[in-house]
Amino acid sequence: MAELLTTELPLQGLRVIDLADGKGEMCGRLLADLGADVILVEPPGGFASRQKAPLLGGESLHFASHHANKKSVCLDLQSAEGKAAFLALVDSADILIESRRPGEMAELGLDADTLRGRRADLIILSISDFGQTGPYRDYQASNAVQLAMGAVLARSGIAGNRPLLPPGELALETTAVQAAWVALLGYWQKLHTGTGNTMDFSILEATAQVIDPGLGVTGSAAAGRSANELAPYGRPPVGFLYPIFPCADGHVRICVLNPRQWQGMCGWLGDDHPFTDPKYGNIGVRFKEIKQINALIAALFADKAGEELVAEGQKRGVPIAAVATPEQVLNDSHFNARGAFVELPVAGRQGKLPSGYVEIDGQRMGLREPAPTLGQDNELLSGLLPRPAAQVTGSAKRRPLSGIRVLDLGVIVAGAESGRIFADQGAEVIKVENTAFADGLRQTSAEGVAISQSFCQGSRNKKSFGLNLRSPEGIAIFHQLAKDADVVLSNFKPGTLESLGIGYDDLKALNPGIIVVESSALGNTGPLAKSMGYGPLVRAASGLTGLWCYPELDNSYSDSITIVPDHFAARVSGVAILAALIRRERTGVGGRIAVSQAETLLNVLAAPLLRESLQPGSLKPLGNTIEFSSPGGVFPCAGDDMWCVIDVDSDPAWLALCEAMGRRDLAQDPHYANAEGRIAHREILEAAVADWTAKHDALAVMEQLQAAGVKAGKMHRLSDFDDNPHLNARNFFRHFEQPGFPTVLQTENGPVSFSDLPEPEIRPAPFQGQHTRELAATLLGFDAEKIEQLVADGVLEVMKENEFITA
Repeated sequence: MAELLTTELPLQGLRVIDLADGKGEMCGRLLADLGADVILVEPPGGFASRQKAPLLGGESLHFASHHANKKSVCLDLQSAEGKAAFLALVDSADILIESRRPGEMAELGLDADTLRGRRADLIILSISDFGQTGPYRDYQASNAVQLAMGAVLARSGIAGNRPLLPPGELALETTAVQAAWVALLGYWQKLHTGTGNTMDFSILEATAQVIDPGLGVTGSAAAGRSANELAPYGRPPVGFLYPIFPCADGHVRICVLNPRQWQGMCGWLGDDHPFTDPKYGNIGVRFKEIKQINALIAALFADKAGEELVAEGQKRGVPIAAVATPEQVLNDSHFNARGAFVELPVAGRQGKLPSGYVEIDGQRMGLREPAPTLGQDNELLSGLLPRPAAQVTGSAKRRPLSGIRVLDLGVIVAGAESGRIFADQGAEVIKVENTAFADGLRQTSAEGVAISQSFCQGSRNKKSFGLNLRSPEGIAIFHQLAKDADVVLSNFKPGTLESLGIGYDDLKALNPGIIVVESSALGNTGPLAKSMGYGPLVRAASGLTGLWCYPELDNSYSDSITIVPDHFAARVSGVAILAALIRRERTGVGGRIAVSQAETLLNVLAAPLLRESLQPGSLKPLGNTIEFSSPGGVFPCAGDDMWCVIDVDSDPAWLALCEAMGRRDLAQDPHYANAEGRIAHREILEAAVADWTAKHDALAVMEQLQAAGVKAGKMHRLSDFDDNPHLNARNFFRHFEQPGFPTVLQTENGPVSFSDLPEPEIRPAPFQGQHTRELAATLLGFDAEKIEQLVADGVLEVMKENEFITA
């Protein structure tokens, strides 16, 4: 189990009732990790997820990993006695999380209006597949269906091949973290207004926002282009920017992008190859010869071990990582030196479980107690005291994070998103930047466009303050800003803030309440802490790349265009920051938050990694096989590159599918009467389904099967989103005008479509240094003469006069 904590848990004293079963479970787990008292309310037979595969000795590894740190009470909500006990529990709580199908809570007489009528300041978070309203309200989904309908599947795989399901339960796991962000936003609003909230959270919408959002920030390699501009009709070609090479004991991936990195790689190749001319430091020039260059690198790497290559790359400044297998991940010296895994007893054995998403004040916010046995905490139901009702002190239409000031040093995707999600909710987010070390998102390849679309999406609602942090005067000014700030965001290489004199200890001495966030590729401690941080290397080191491939095709790694985990890691940071702000309300003290982007992926794969530690070899690439469902997978439909995901995970769904296909012979065959039989005959059944779907339109397949109660989803492309009736009905889209950009930009709305929170106010992204003079005067008290002198001295930087600005 985890070591004893020496820091006060941020959410200590917060009580959460958790009814999430089968989806959204990691939302409550994350809140519990951060110290909340999370109480499962289970029916007499226990949650269905207690039997969710895989099982070991009758214990669900999914349940063990998703319900650790929680408590369990057993109540029959169909009975008057059980309902009365539940309502008494509600009276003692702050937040209720439920994941039942729309309308089920109302059927129990426990709908939001009833519960809020009893306790007006309750935060109710309803997590459902498609939300409580809209044309798809009653549809059912699985992880695979969400990936298809959320436009993730369409971009996954390799050109010329079928679309490829990403590994693990990427949609369900990442959206649960966004749900935790939403829950804490509601709670923070309650602390400052006294009002509760009813929050209608859709997994589909969160999937479209958190994994590879069509309307979000793209990586620096995209040169400012949007995901829509980058997305081909089919799968992308094999990528050359982040190539993977065989080595003596596996594979390694490199990310050689800038001239300095190429200089290191060029020297590694020796001094007698044909690409030593300095002109090849330019990525555009180099890319014209990339096949020949990669052939040289492949020959250099072929007979060397991955560990040797990573060490040499580190020495030469070449960003590199091993494409780790699950076994290598579990035994990785860096992860284990950091305590990224903790032992968990399961069925009389010791497994290894990722130890939590985040560190606060140097301590892991992770496993403290194993998942509860059914009803083990029923005694807490006696003697429950109602929590005093919060007094209404402000308007519920207040933007929840208004009054919070964030100094945003973040760059590229994870950095941009961390600040953006705070700015959307009313925080004053000041992007501190300098042209000498410009944010890569500001580059644009489009002619006549002064600001990239990607930067606009990631920095909307922010202000820009041009400041030279490489000068003593600039550091002094940053210190002055920090005295009145709440949060500092960064995603630099570990140690950078300290080397500049603006690390947590420096800032805490000036402002004890400040919260400093450091997000990095592999964490801020451990032997590889100072590795170059690129998403493709993070995915390789965490094992995701090795799992994201076609099992039957060698070297078919298919994560070349995804930007996982950047958007998701930003939400992890956001949850931790809100938790630290909540703790500061009690203690007056801030804190230091550290997020390892690689370890966010380890936690996404928590259950599969736990299983691998107990059953070596169990975690392997599955392609489009849904391991515990059959028929299940990605099926061809009529038309050009049209597909539908179907996931049959119950006997009734199997019979409904057979009826839809007109195959009563299959329904009556005893070999297929249960899940075990269907899985054993997967090839036969899935061939039959593919033969049927190929004759029908993908939308028609989805609609017919959903009407019959079968989980099915058409593979949507980003180009389908504008006309998506469900997303439009749920106010998923917003628009804004951006000075310097020729057209109105479409963007995403807030993280939860329907709640008592106000929608984000969408303001344009800033030009570099656009607000320097304004902020220097209002926040620092500098007069005009001093400001202009600091600009002349190169300490402050202001927007160039030729930047296109409108009032």
